[in-house]
Amino acid sequence: MKIIAIKALREFWEQFPDAEQALKAWVDEVRKAHWNQPTDIKKLYRGASILKNRRVVFNIKGNAYRLAVSVAYRFGAVYIKFIGTHQQYDEIDAETVGGDY
Repeated sequence: MKIIAIKALREFWEQFPDAEQALKAWVDEVRKAHWNQPTDIKKLYRGASILKNRRVVFNIKGNAYRLAVSVAYRFGAVYIKFIGTHQQYDEIDAETVGGDY
């Protein structure tokens, strides 16, 4: 899969250094993945939440952080829509958050 807006992840781990290794691992795994449907994601990430509008939320670093993405299965692309602390995540709507980084 191609990840759009990795810069947002880099900026986040600069602010929250303890998230860096977990996010880098996520990036490596997703780049190697070939997701055609939500069940493909669930096979690799059982804790991922599949939402409406092709949105998926990943728990990062033991659920300390949340990463919301939009998946374009047909194009093999993952768009970063939100990265934040669990508390920040509770304040947004993951199905509509824009976050065009």
